[in-house]
Amino acid sequence: MTDDLAYTPAAELAAMIARRTVSPVEIVDLVLARTEKTQPAINAFITVCADEARAAARAAEAGVMRGEELGPLHGVPFSVKDLVNTKGVRTTFGSFALADNVPASDSPAVARLKAAGAILVGKTTTPEFGHKCFTEAPLFGRTANPWDLSRTPGGSSGGAAAAVAAGVAPIGIGTDGGGSSRIPAACCGVVGFKQTLGLVPHDLTPDGFGNQSHITPMTRTVMDTALMLQAMAGPDPCDPHSLGLPAPDFVGAARPEGDLKGVRIGWRPLLGNTMLASEVRESCEKALAAFADLGAVVEPAKFGPGDDFASSEPIWLVLTQSFWNARFRRYVGQFGNRMSDTLLRQMDNGAGLSAVALQEAMFERTRIFRDVQRWFDTYDIVATPTLSRTALSIDHDFFAPIEIDGEVADTVRKAWYPYTLPFNLSGNPAVTLPCGWDRDGLPIGLQLIGPHLGDARLLRAAALYEMAHPWAYRRPPLSGV
Repeated sequence: MTDDLAYTPAAELAAMIARRTVSPVEIVDLVLARTEKTQPAINAFITVCADEARAAARAAEAGVMRGEELGPLHGVPFSVKDLVNTKGVRTTFGSFALADNVPASDSPAVARLKAAGAILVGKTTTPEFGHKCFTEAPLFGRTANPWDLSRTPGGSSGGAAAAVAAGVAPIGIGTDGGGSSRIPAACCGVVGFKQTLGLVPHDLTPDGFGNQSHITPMTRTVMDTALMLQAMAGPDPCDPHSLGLPAPDFVGAARPEGDLKGVRIGWRPLLGNTMLASEVRESCEKALAAFADLGAVVEPAKFGPGDDFASSEPIWLVLTQSFWNARFRRYVGQFGNRMSDTLLRQMDNGAGLSAVALQEAMFERTRIFRDVQRWFDTYDIVATPTLSRTALSIDHDFFAPIEIDGEVADTVRKAWYPYTLPFNLSGNPAVTLPCGWDRDGLPIGLQLIGPHLGDARLLRAAALYEMAHPWAYRRPPLSGV
């Protein structure tokens, strides 16, 4: 695949296919070839479904030649994180326990992308059951960051982000239960969007009512995110949070038209943490100045007395470790010696949690929702860094502290991504956008948060920022690809 075609956005690829400038067969063949070339270095895929993808591409090409009405993503390749069901294509959850699991049906998000004409090319890597922010598991090994193979791509949607960043596939489905799409998007310099809870139905969580995980788009451009959301959003009986939610015109919102005059943006450089890398702060504040140039009113966020935002990790841990034990403890007897040590240790840490502790964490989740919603009495959008520093070493110990500007900080979850967890608990939409690169050439992310169902608002602000300060032209320094 030529570099230009490899990095062509999905929206443009679909238009080229409709004009018969390029064939879906040609694109899929080139994507599969690029996957094969990048796999030894990046290791972004667990399963590649080459035969199925080529058959779908031939059918897509035939539809074009017959002059059929084409979907908005007709012939565009996409990947799916291996936590999301794909009909007839194995879905392992990154675990030996499910290494041979082949779903009988697609998850709604996958089915809807296919209905829009997109072509599944493979399943991307995830830590076992999506349990941490580094993408590695005994089943497949480690996934590397395309910008620096010695760094992590983040997680748990690290394979999806790495594939998109490396120009392997233009779009991919990820998931986000604590930052799992936004963390790798920030590490890999792409767009990671966690929509309002329920906007895209989630069929795989056994706790539909208490769910805090999202099935999400992963793309290089804001318009491609909008196209994915437009296809995937809408109610489904599998998800109680999805019922009755409107699906606005995401594609229209993502057109970079007009300005941000009158939009109020509050800047929160810290969110329950105490340290932020100087290069991250500088890049985020430079990006916020660009929002001001577009007409927005940008100021340090002020919410009045009692707004000292504490780390949400303790609440998230009670909810999540209880969930992991209830759902995954059953595999330990047979597969424990082939499961991730980090997953087993965290399940053991939460094994003694009481029903009262779980209920109290649910109370705290509601409090966080109410506190965050009050932010939007004052501001239209709240901005934070996505991560406190750029991508960590690929072999960093998950339980060890991190360093920020040469100083020892807190643990990975508390010190690196305190900015993402709260909005899984609250359900608010949040998007990370590339806003710069550090002295080592690693991407830096800015996060924008909106009120419930403020997804289109975030897309519009993101699209206007992208128009003023584009990022998709930058490509990782991959040699021999």
